[in-house]
Amino acid sequence: MLSPMASSMAIVAYLALFAGVGIVFLFVNLLVGKFVRPANPHAEKLEIYECGEPTIGSSFVQFDLRFYVVALLFIIFDVEVAFFFPWAAVFGKATNAARLEPAQIVARGESGQPELTETASLIYRELGVRNPVAPASVPATLQSSVVASDDVSQSAQVFHAGMEQLAWLTIVDILAFFAVLLIGFAYVWKRGDLNWVRALGPQRPISERESPATYGDPLEEEQFLSA
Repeated sequence: MLSPMASSMAIVAYLALFAGVGIVFLFVNLLVGKFVRPANPHAEKLEIYECGEPTIGSSFVQFDLRFYVVALLFIIFDVEVAFFFPWAAVFGKATNAARLEPAQIVARGESGQPELTETASLIYRELGVRNPVAPASVPATLQSSVVASDDVSQSAQVFHAGMEQLAWLTIVDILAFFAVLLIGFAYVWKRGDLNWVRALGPQRPISERESPATYGDPLEEEQFLSA
């Protein structure tokens, strides 16, 4: 099995190879097209167009503010989706580790003490543990889940129970995060920020509105002005 550093370098090498092949393929096609395609420029071809339609007026126009509101709401909720990726990575590693066989987790070392296998050590390092070692004791939170006859089986069971506990913890964590996200979504929905046509406020009945201003008799006003 490759070490974590060798595995990372292999991934970087594959990505560099993929990017290099893509760039070379792009420039080769552009270069071949430059010599093969016909060149017949004229005024109509050089005009700027949008979706095949000719432009009308200046590009410096005032957009409706509602476009910006919708764009901001989209960015806010879209960025939150990025937090699902680290959660999915931890949840996936924890669930996969909980399915490992005891022989794939702990083995008896040369000193006679339980030692983690390369697979288990790699899983611990991927989860952020710098110097992983085989569990020597049973934590208080896992006492009910560990029933072993020897130290090797005990270490494997502690590993399994810990990974299962981590998986459940990630589920609770993402449910809380998703609940907060839904509360924010319900808030902007209640405020009407998702409505394209938004009412300015509750309209009062016509009977409660102020009556128009009343004016005096036109004849009296004319006499007053003539005086």
